[in-house]
Amino acid sequence: MLKILLSGASGHVGKKIAALSETNEDFKVVCGVDRFNAECKFPVFESFANVNILPDVIIDFSNPSLLGDILKFAKQNKIPCILATTGYSPEQINIIKGTSKEIPVFFTANMSLGINLLSSLVKKASEVLGDDFDVEIIEKHHNQKLDAPSGTALMLADAVNSVNDGKYSYEYDRHSKREKRPKNEIGIHSVRGGTIVGEHDVIFAGNDEVITISHSAFSKEVFAMGALRAAKFIVSKSNGLYDMNDVLSL
Repeated sequence: MLKILLSGASGHVGKKIAALSETNEDFKVVCGVDRFNAECKFPVFESFANVNILPDVIIDFSNPSLLGDILKFAKQNKIPCILATTGYSPEQINIIKGTSKEIPVFFTANMSLGINLLSSLVKKASEVLGDDFDVEIIEKHHNQKLDAPSGTALMLADAVNSVNDGKYSYEYDRHSKREKRPKNEIGIHSVRGGTIVGEHDVIFAGNDEVITISHSAFSKEVFAMGALRAAKFIVSKSNGLYDMNDVLSL
């Protein structure tokens, strides 16, 4: 049985992970970290400094501000960690990469298996379609989401750039410009409203035809399921930086 420390235990995804682990004998949430102590069936600590239970793996769906505490605790106790929080700064991402030299770190902008398959399909489409198609990305999320564009939208844009020698720049807002769309950009557009869990469309627009590759999440359970799958994957791995592509062997 895999013992899990759940960071962000009272959050929406944290609750889904806890619920799923109760029905799966392969997993057990032994403790959590969250300043909001919801009614959990396991001990919940206000900070990592108070944790006195050692898990096999850390799953984090909390806030970028907790990164330092998470990585400090993980390094001190040599515990693999799964970082599924979005909104990290470039400096924080560099810290994550550096930490992966000391412990196994699973880092992804989206835990959904479908989104990561979408990313792989986007790469293939970009390779085939080349410069003849303009690329635009539209992402939609609920009105409580703090960061924009979403980490997933940036992940998809990076997927396109990864097979094009990084030639594309990202354009987030065209309203202040009065000019034709340049070829070397990817437009990224954010929608915030209601209770939208997560929708992403990658549009390849060419002459007289448009190809759209889409993914819609209807429940946060898809992220919880992906996190548990990642936990089972990383617990036996050596130091290094991993993502869902390693799990799916994409």
